[in-house]
Amino acid sequence: MTTITAVEVHDIRFPTSLTADGSDAMNKDGDYSAAYVVLRTNADLAGFGFTFTIGRGNDICALAAQERAKPLIGRNADELLDDLGTAYRELKSDSQLRWLGPEKGVEHLAMAAVMNALWDMAARRARKPLWRLLAEMSPEQLAATADLTYLSDVLTHDEAVALLAECEPTRQQRIDELTSTGYPCYTTSAGWLGYSDEKLRRLCQESIDAGYRHIKLKVGQSLEDDIRRCRIAREVIGWDAALMIDANQVWDVPQAIDWVSALSEFKPLWIEEPTSPDDVLGHAAVRQAVAPIGVATGEHGMNRVLFKQMFQAEAIDFCQLDSARLASINEILSVYLMAKKYNVPVCPHAGGVGLCELVQHLSIFDYVAVSGSLENRVTEFVDHLHEHFVDPCIVRDGAYQLPNAPGYSAEMHASTVEEYSFPHGTYWVAVNEPAA
Repeated sequence: MTTITAVEVHDIRFPTSLTADGSDAMNKDGDYSAAYVVLRTNADLAGFGFTFTIGRGNDICALAAQERAKPLIGRNADELLDDLGTAYRELKSDSQLRWLGPEKGVEHLAMAAVMNALWDMAARRARKPLWRLLAEMSPEQLAATADLTYLSDVLTHDEAVALLAECEPTRQQRIDELTSTGYPCYTTSAGWLGYSDEKLRRLCQESIDAGYRHIKLKVGQSLEDDIRRCRIAREVIGWDAALMIDANQVWDVPQAIDWVSALSEFKPLWIEEPTSPDDVLGHAAVRQAVAPIGVATGEHGMNRVLFKQMFQAEAIDFCQLDSARLASINEILSVYLMAKKYNVPVCPHAGGVGLCELVQHLSIFDYVAVSGSLENRVTEFVDHLHEHFVDPCIVRDGAYQLPNAPGYSAEMHASTVEEYSFPHGTYWVAVNEPAA
């Protein structure tokens, strides 16, 4: 019997604040980080998962993940992996941990990390990349896996099965298509707010030369600077490529409307996170006021219930769920299904360490087995920190290439864990050593 024998949780931090990578109007000096979970067994099988933060507090997520994973130790791995819907429900039923949320904040981030590791283990056991493992599940199996609690007013189990059944006969056709073309992505790497105008101009040109047709800029710190930076971007990418802007929650609703209106001359495809991520009606008001510019949000969408309300209120044009904030595949699947019902394209957030590795699986699965559409769908890509992963994502000509290695692409190199574990990794020890 294959048994889960141990759980390792590592506080991994990268010093991205030194180069302004990841900088935006709300988060100016983040050190991209991961609460990294490794599930060990008594066999040649392991599972790797994480949740994403930007530095201080990552240790709290790591501690929470350790608590979340404790009930797995000593369990039969095959029984857990054969029914990940039941495994998920068992873990989330811990009422003492649930009280810390419920289903939000640190305890939910920890749930994401642990369930991501279980899903990775399931795909490794099946010797398939996660997207293929999911794409080969029946509509009934997928619906049984999805967390549909609190959603029955908009999505029942039978509706979920019916929505998934629509794409089942033609799944292989879309797999063949993506094998040839890849899944379209956009880049944020050119537009971090801390970059100079010269660097912005150079990176925009490099992005266009690399085949990207969608480029995103961070905005919201200074309107004068935003106008200048958007003008530089349009000069480089022209008007045929799409330009998106992202405020990272810094505005109140009236300010968001005024600011976006001032930038409308640059014809952005969307304004991302224009206000508080929890303000459903605020997003709806912004959407109505700035149309035809779209409204996008979701990277801080705390759970499926918030997304349900966003869909009900017609508050967003683009759903940007996050692979490490929602509670892994079980909850992500329910959001994908609601998005299909409400005809809102899902364009996952991936602007953090390892998120690109995860969301490529989600987007591929969505096209193959849920939405069956690429219309208005494009997934984020940032070009940093991929070298720390055993199975890094591959982007070519502005498109994610289909991953082939078994798992969720979440495993980090052992050398990365040794170097960037905080505070005792070799990098952080050297940085914090007192000067001679």
